Amino acid sequence: MSEPVNSLWREPIAKSLRRSVGRAIGDFSMIKEGDRILLGLSGGKDSLILLHALSELRRRSPARFNLSACTVALTGMDAARLESYCRVRDVRHIVLRHPIIEIIEGRNERSPCSFCANMRRGLLNTQAREDGFNKLALGHNIDDAVETFFMNVFRAGRARSFRPKFLQDRSNIEVIRPLVYTSEASIANEARRLELPILPSECPYAGKTERQRTKEMLAGFKAKFPDIFSNVVNALKTIDSSDRWHVEKSSEPVTR
Repeated sequence: MSEPVNSLWREPIAKSLRRSVGRAIGDFSMIKEGDRILLGLSGGKDSLILLHALSELRRRSPARFNLSACTVALTGMDAARLESYCRVRDVRHIVLRHPIIEIIEGRNERSPCSFCANMRRGLLNTQAREDGFNKLALGHNIDDAVETFFMNVFRAGRARSFRPKFLQDRSNIEVIRPLVYTSEASIANEARRLELPILPSECPYAGKTERQRTKEMLAGFKAKFPDIFSNVVNALKTIDSSDRWHVEKSSEPVTR
């Protein structure tokens, strides 16, 4: 029995969200003529909105590109509604089943989120390479970018976040993040309006991570400094050598 189809899945995406996606794609030259793009479709709101936005862009963009979606399915995940959604959006859908949670538990992994993200990325890259895709689209938003920035500052002492676009040396596949200018709140609102088939999280570590703690901290910051997210993004784009502390190491021994 096929899954029911929601007529809202055929609706165009909100103009404000379409503009933020278009600006990110334009600023970082994410999509070019002839690209073959594989989108990592987790079943969360971010990846579903990204699929909606890119499948819509595909119809009206002067640069023609191919779009497919791939879901790395955890044990017990029912991807039937995702498959129905992809059919409505005219996007080929690939499902890769992999026991990631069982592997994490078997290893007693200390950083389960990082391990899971790396494993998912590896599986997506393998699929992309085998199917001849040259780009991998991921659904990270501006909140994710700012959270990653502060996590790096707090834990690693580095003022950095993930890049909106970069080429992976090993696979020669380019990663793009078209939602990097889009807020999590606007994504959540649009996902509700379109009644997208968001899957419940199967992750036993949800809500217990360093990222969740950082998210909660930043919510307090944002209440006092409403522009903090856009300011961090601007800092990431504009930092130059004149702002860095340059350590000049002397060859002479240090004496007291």
